[in-house]
Amino acid sequence: MVETVRNVSSYSVRQICQTLGFNRSLIYSHPKSDPSQGELREKIEALCLEYPKYGYRRIRALLLRQGYNVGTRRVARLMKEANLSVAVKRACQTTHSMERRQPWQNRLKTLDICRCDQVWVGDITYVRLKGRFIYVALLMDVFTRMIRGWQLSRHLTQTLTLKPLEQALAQSVPEIHHSDQGVQYLSSAYLSTLRHHGIEISVARRGCPWENGYAERLIRTLKEEEVHLNDYHDIHEARERIGQFITHVYNQKRPHSALGYLTPMEFQRETLS
Repeated sequence: MVETVRNVSSYSVRQICQTLGFNRSLIYSHPKSDPSQGELREKIEALCLEYPKYGYRRIRALLLRQGYNVGTRRVARLMKEANLSVAVKRACQTTHSMERRQPWQNRLKTLDICRCDQVWVGDITYVRLKGRFIYVALLMDVFTRMIRGWQLSRHLTQTLTLKPLEQALAQSVPEIHHSDQGVQYLSSAYLSTLRHHGIEISVARRGCPWENGYAERLIRTLKEEEVHLNDYHDIHEARERIGQFITHVYNQKRPHSALGYLTPMEFQRETLS
C-alpha cells in the first residue's frame, strides 16, 4: 500500500488527469454555490456589455471560469429575457437588411460640426455598485457638449436608451444621430423614433470605438470626475449623484477646452444669442 502511494505521488497532476480523462482545471476550481436569479442576471448583463458579440455559450464559459456553476439553458434563457441573445441576433439581421435599402455609415468623418443640434451622439456605460452593475445611457449635442438626455437603469433594456432620446426630443431635434452598433440603438422602436422626427442615422463601424469618440470622451469624463470618486450605497444614491453631476456640474459649471473654456450652458447661450 505504501509503495502504491509512492508510485502515484511520482506522477504529475497533468499526467494523472490525462490518464483519468479529467480536466486539470477542475482540481483547482472552487465553484460558487448556486447563484440567485438576480445575481446571475446582473453578472450576465455585465459580461454582455463587456463582450457584446458573445453568444450564450461563450458567456456561460466566462461564468464558469469565474466560478459560477450554471447550465447553458439557464444562461440562454436569462440572456433572452434581458434582450441580449435572440434580440441581438435579430437586430444584426434587421440592420443588414436595412443597410441594403438605406445604407448606414459614419457620417461624421468629414462633417464640419458648426451649429447646435446638428449632431447628437449616444453611448452606454456601466457603473459598479457594491458587487453588481448598473447602466447609464447618455445623449450629447456635439457642438455645445450639452448632455440632452440621460437614463440610469438596473438592466440593459430598450428603455435605457429610448427614454433619454424621448426626453431630449421634447426640447429639440437634431439633424443627425450618431452611435455605435449596440442593439439598444438599432432596435426597431429606437430607429422608428429617429425616423419619425426626420433624423439622419449615423453609425460607427463595428469594433471601432474611436468612431464614437465624442461619446467615449464624455463617458471618460463622467467616470473620472464623478463615478470613480464616489462609492454609491444604492441605485437611488447613484441616480441622484450622477444626475447632479450631469445637470449642475457638467452642463453648467465644467469649462471645456473645445468651447474656449466656457461651460456647455454658457456656450449654448452665447451661440443662440
